[in-house]
Amino acid sequence: MANNNEVKATAKYVRMAPRKVRMVVDQIRNKSVEQAIEVLQFSTRAAAEPVAKVLRSAVANAENNNNLRSDSLVIKAAYVDEGPTLKRIRPRAKGSASRINKRTSHITVVVAPRKEA
Repeated sequence: MANNNEVKATAKYVRMAPRKVRMVVDQIRNKSVEQAIEVLQFSTRAAAEPVAKVLRSAVANAENNNNLRSDSLVIKAAYVDEGPTLKRIRPRAKGSASRINKRTSHITVVVAPRKEA
């Protein structure tokens, strides 16, 4: 992080496919914290819950560790990386098997104070 006012929070090994979580994260990027929490609160997607948890964690880190006010924070960056994949098998016809990939995600949210222009 180049700027000292940036604060981040990460949730690792979340048992959701990164592709599904990215759809939620794309909705809150570059929004204020209040707007983002509102969007996540009314989202019908299951991934909204862990993303909201990481966002609240980043805000708490900013308030407690950097003495920043939560009403002036904006989401500077939010991204989802792929975690390890749990590989499982499903029995199929004639004694064969097919692979099931249970994917995991690492969710990262970076908040920073709003730039006053």
